[in-house]
Amino acid sequence: MIFTVSSGPDATAEQLTALREDSFWGREKADLVYPIALANLVLHGIDQPHIWHGNTLTGQVSYDGLFLGAPPLYDVILMNPPFGGKEGREAQTQFAYKTSATQLLFLQHVINSLKPGGRCGMVIDEGVLFRTTETAFVQTKRKLLDDCDLWCIVSLPPGVFSSAGAGVKTNLLFFTKGGPTERVWYYDLSDIKVTKKQPLTIERFEEFFTLLPSRGDSDHSWTVTREAIEARNFDLKAVNPNAKSTEDTRTPEELLDIIEAQGREVDAAIAELRRLLADR
Repeated sequence: MIFTVSSGPDATAEQLTALREDSFWGREKADLVYPIALANLVLHGIDQPHIWHGNTLTGQVSYDGLFLGAPPLYDVILMNPPFGGKEGREAQTQFAYKTSATQLLFLQHVINSLKPGGRCGMVIDEGVLFRTTETAFVQTKRKLLDDCDLWCIVSLPPGVFSSAGAGVKTNLLFFTKGGPTERVWYYDLSDIKVTKKQPLTIERFEEFFTLLPSRGDSDHSWTVTREAIEARNFDLKAVNPNAKSTEDTRTPEELLDIIEAQGREVDAAIAELRRLLADR
């Protein structure tokens, strides 16, 4: 969690104080990450970091002294829930749709924690988007589309979080509470190769930011209606209709013909080599 506090030249002292002391609230479970988060906030201009230390989903607190006075609902939520985490019954009892999947519980938590008109941007495992065989996944995604305007899904390249120990395919969700969702605009970055030496940089989002105001269509972007999503039983996975297919459509008979033809070429080349050796 890193915020850089900046303000315009016309900001008043009261506005600067509100920005630095009353605007940013966070939660962190990991013991080692908690002090790092505090230090990052202080170094980036948050004079009084309001970080709650504990398990958000169960409500168990390690330390909440800095979180006193936190608002019950929020204007903006930015989050990256743990990938592939599992929670027990204690956490599940806090939510309408019971599941051990940490990300799904966090998605419910975010929806419940936003003010009307509040906005969220979150990273999520692609498995949450396409899983439709478990009731809780379908119910949570239906609630998301009913209560919020899910206006954008960005399909990220594989390997974006590999350096952090997570190799799963991920997506960005952007939604505003006070839905319902009528249509979802998708943007596809999955064809970009990401490695440790070639990280995903802001330059890769140049076309995305150009198209975002109008949510226009391109080779990398398209729109899906609510009706189409419901017909897929709330499968939200990004499937780019403009992507060129790499599927091999040749029949087994055609492949055998190709193999036989190449075999004859090899036989002819070997025969020619033998003739040249015999003439020496």
